[in-house]
Amino acid sequence: MSCSNLTMLVSSKPSLSDASNLSFRSVLNPFQLPSQNSPSCSPSRSSVTPVQCGLRELRTRIESVKNTQKITEAMKLVAAAKVRRAQEAVVNGRPFSETLVEVLYNINEQLQTEDIDVPLTKVRPVKKVALVVCTGDRGLCGGFNNNIIKKAEARIAELKDLGVDYTVISVGKKGNSYFLRRPYIPVDRFLEGGALPTAKEAQAIADDAFSLFISEEVDKVELLYTKFVSLVKSDPVIHTLLPLSPKGEICDINGNCVDAADDEFFRLTTKEGKLTVERDSVRTKTEDYSPILEFEQDPVQILDALLPLYLNSQVLRALQESLASELAARMSAMSSATDNAVELKKNLSRVYNRERQAKITGEILEIVAGANALQ
Repeated sequence: MSCSNLTMLVSSKPSLSDASNLSFRSVLNPFQLPSQNSPSCSPSRSSVTPVQCGLRELRTRIESVKNTQKITEAMKLVAAAKVRRAQEAVVNGRPFSETLVEVLYNINEQLQTEDIDVPLTKVRPVKKVALVVCTGDRGLCGGFNNNIIKKAEARIAELKDLGVDYTVISVGKKGNSYFLRRPYIPVDRFLEGGALPTAKEAQAIADDAFSLFISEEVDKVELLYTKFVSLVKSDPVIHTLLPLSPKGEICDINGNCVDAADDEFFRLTTKEGKLTVERDSVRTKTEDYSPILEFEQDPVQILDALLPLYLNSQVLRALQESLASELAARMSAMSSATDNAVELKKNLSRVYNRERQAKITGEILEIVAGANALQ
């Protein structure tokens, strides 16, 4: 065979840029990481889906995973920046709301000796309960919305077992869509929150709860929201909104105080050239109410002015706590998604390099074998 024939033999071999000739059959599951012990795209579990996997497909998938990693990392940092502002709003409003409750409790104690009817503090036999369920407007936050909806479902089941009627005031798009798909659950009103809770939004919820309680359509109003504990922990709680707590505290249905004195703040810092999140523990101080404080106005007038403000402040605080919990859950979920993307990209790159090296080695062997055949 002449040199021209050898040249034709070499040039007839497929090139690395021809992905159709270099494609190989594999059983790589698109949702599983490839095994490190197998030389090809082998599954890491027994249940796999056979797919056509070539070098071009691997390159495309690696680029897709890189783009996903950038998105999840950006969402993590955005949530970290927002959760600090949300927690600051909760902490800054806590002294006002707790002092307001103390003032209302003190006025209520003074009215015990007088024949004055205060409807918001009257405890009636409970025949019907209004449940104000606060959920989020967006997903990608782990089990945040699912946990509060499960809490609401469990409370509804408890009320059914007790033979107590109920109605729901849904706040948030996720809760609205959930209850709209279940017409057997009575819903009094659907409300949607904004990006940041405002006093106007809280006032709409408080007015609805106020009208239901004053008209005696319901005998108790309970507020279901997610209490912010830390960056990795949030607890769905049930807070009795009406009637007014006799202890001057924010209590759950079992009478346990749900106030938190210790808070965590978060700030963005850099570590090894990347943005990270660090936490600081802060203890919130609330001034004690002075028992020698006297009021010049009539107690009934003070109550008429402060009770709507009380409802508004408690609902606003619950919305702020729920938002902080949602952002913390989204930050944790995006952090896990980023870590998974890094691991997946690492394994896909390993498989791609192994297959590319195998193809190059095979072609070199064929060229050497062809050159030896000419000798």
